[in-house]
Amino acid sequence: MTRLLHLSDLHFGYEREALVEPLLDRVNAAGADLVVVTGDLTHRGRSAQYRKAAEFLRRIEAPLVAVPGNHDIPLYRLTDRMMQPYRRYRRAIADNLEPIGHVGNLRVQGVNSVDPMAWQRGVLTAAQVRRVTDHVDPSCYNIVALHHPMQQRPEVDKALMRGAPEALALFELKGVDVVLTGHLHLWFAGAFLGPEGRPLLQLQAGTALCSREDDRQNEFAVLDFRDEELLVERHVAPMDETGFRPPELLRFVRTNGLWQPCQ
Repeated sequence: MTRLLHLSDLHFGYEREALVEPLLDRVNAAGADLVVVTGDLTHRGRSAQYRKAAEFLRRIEAPLVAVPGNHDIPLYRLTDRMMQPYRRYRRAIADNLEPIGHVGNLRVQGVNSVDPMAWQRGVLTAAQVRRVTDHVDPSCYNIVALHHPMQQRPEVDKALMRGAPEALALFELKGVDVVLTGHLHLWFAGAFLGPEGRPLLQLQAGTALCSREDDRQNEFAVLDFRDEELLVERHVAPMDETGFRPPELLRFVRTNGLWQPCQ
């Protein structure tokens, strides 16, 4: 078994301060082989916010892979956003915006889906898709980690990332197994599998620390990969409670190459 922990949308600068220590305690107690953070480490990409985010990440004991989110680049300073959008991210977090993590039977490819030209929407280019599909390892679970979702439910009012449908089709064709995303502050697990299952499983995280009351809760997920089975622990901390509840459990199995939820 290989254990991955998925965090997203920390939003330091607008974080739920009382939950920072409980979250760190849970993350480190999970004993993950790898922690994956899918963007929005900061709320406005400011230096003080990056210092908080970097300190938080340094205290995580497991190996870590992180990618930027749209909140991690300048919003109002247009010259900086166009000319050097990742300057603060590179200085505080990592120079590599598309890192790779390889532990046990998992290969995680980070992808930077931020589009400085369209601050919120996101984009995947053909070159990025090729970098993923050219390095699919048939001996591993191949996981792609990015900020923006590749599919959205009809009730979501944000524009879908440019290039998402084409990238999703190629990911499935070339053997990507799991996609981890964030951005919407809404939890979806297996929402797009369909009645017959699907070769690619999408897990969309809620926000781990943002204090926006409309989100109603903070959360993260722990993923245990074993043979053709994935056990997901969803750890939820409602805004009107002091900490995390016992985890909710979801199970997915892969049969004949297709993921399906299992009761």
